[in-house]
Amino acid sequence: MRPTLRRSCAACAKFKHSCDLRTPRCSRCIKRNVPCVYANQPLTAPPAALNQDAGSLVPATGLSEYRFGSLDPFDSYPPTRLPREHVQRLIYSFLHKIAFQYYPLDLNATSNPFLVSWWPLALGDPALFHVSLQTACLDEELLAQKGFHASEILMADSVALLRRKVQDPSLAVQDGTMNSVITLAAIEFGKGNIKVSQMHVDGAKKLVEMRGGINSVRQTSPLTARMISWVSMLVMGHPQFSTQDDVGIGDGIPLVPEWQLDMSTDDPYLQATLDLICDSEVRNVFARLRNVFTRARRLPLSSTRLHDLTCFVIHRLLATNPSSSSPSPSPSSPITESIRHTTILYMFIIHGPTYYSHDFIMGTIATNLITNLIHLDSTSRFPVSIDVWFLAIGLVASSNTPNYQWFADRAQSIVHPLQIHSWDDVVMHVKTVLWLETPDDTVFRSHWDAILPRPVVTDVTEIADADTDITGTSCTTGLALPDTVSPSALVLDTNIM
Repeated sequence: MRPTLRRSCAACAKFKHSCDLRTPRCSRCIKRNVPCVYANQPLTAPPAALNQDAGSLVPATGLSEYRFGSLDPFDSYPPTRLPREHVQRLIYSFLHKIAFQYYPLDLNATSNPFLVSWWPLALGDPALFHVSLQTACLDEELLAQKGFHASEILMADSVALLRRKVQDPSLAVQDGTMNSVITLAAIEFGKGNIKVSQMHVDGAKKLVEMRGGINSVRQTSPLTARMISWVSMLVMGHPQFSTQDDVGIGDGIPLVPEWQLDMSTDDPYLQATLDLICDSEVRNVFARLRNVFTRARRLPLSSTRLHDLTCFVIHRLLATNPSSSSPSPSPSSPITESIRHTTILYMFIIHGPTYYSHDFIMGTIATNLITNLIHLDSTSRFPVSIDVWFLAIGLVASSNTPNYQWFADRAQSIVHPLQIHSWDDVVMHVKTVLWLETPDDTVFRSHWDAILPRPVVTDVTEIADADTDITGTSCTTGLALPDTVSPSALVLDTNIM
């Protein structure tokens, strides 16, 4: 094997430094005392010791079977029908772009599961290799707008290779096979081939059953289990797997440790919201989730833990949703269903897109939320804090969709009754319901900045007044907003529930 096409290590590439390509660590990484990862080492390269992060998504053996180095990986990949230079370009795109697009929860090249777990499998699995190249090829062809000739070749070969594997029971249940099937489901769904996509999901579910259930797969192959449960839900529009119960029993999607935190609390805001919910499962999920978020103020959730929590919560809430199999939500409890839908949307938002876009399922849920809110508004009542919460999340969830104007108009209508003058006022309300504090609230704040009237500053003294208004101690109108919202502000007329 000739040492060609050598590039820099991940650390040097990140900071755009030149790399001397020394192994096992380049001089810059030695000087900075950081891990030195070459994202293009072939399978034939000798192993080197690397520390395994306890919080990594990869199995314990993930790095022992594949080590990054400085030799050219392009001499050791499975053969394809595409020209060599094209394949090398697609490999580079997958390693430097697609891996982080598919899993933005981990932007570290030393721990991103698509680099340390998925790619080593792909180099030894022709089917998964073709599917991986196809993700990069589609991205390239969509940008070029010159047709999909290369990706169609890769698709045909991917399907042919997969058919051979699934005919052998021992090969069918391999991680590479399952990864390939669920990725093809996402690709076909994105191309609008819904029936073909759903066929792949059904195939993935059968493979999961052969492995003993989604929790069994999770124990040995975390990335595979996470991707199958998440993508299958996005494609089908509703959960394809059950969840474990609240004590961790069952072969469904496992709960996170925080789910079993002590539930005893004297939080008046929580109780005020729970009094509005008539569905026991929604009440249980909401109470436990608020408990988790309260703890996260002291001990923030890792990106992996947030992913697992989001998957678990959304599966729980959608699995018990009375409207999941009906185009029109149940009118029996619009407030309960509004809380259900808004909680699901909020989890999608704070989690962000992973593996594949969740815009389609979010659009459906946002539409159901509007239907329930309209029913809720049919009874004359004064807006309260939970209305701010509904709309703050609805605005973000419906951004760049036809539903957005409805949420914007509704938000505008409650600004005056609730004396909302700034984003701080919005935060004051939403924190009484369900809110996870994050370093950046721009995704929510920007919508309210566009809705709220901007104060007119006429002289320097008013600028000073405006500054003090930010702290909540005074405002230019002479009104002083309270630092907290009374739990009673959450209470709605019980006859509309």
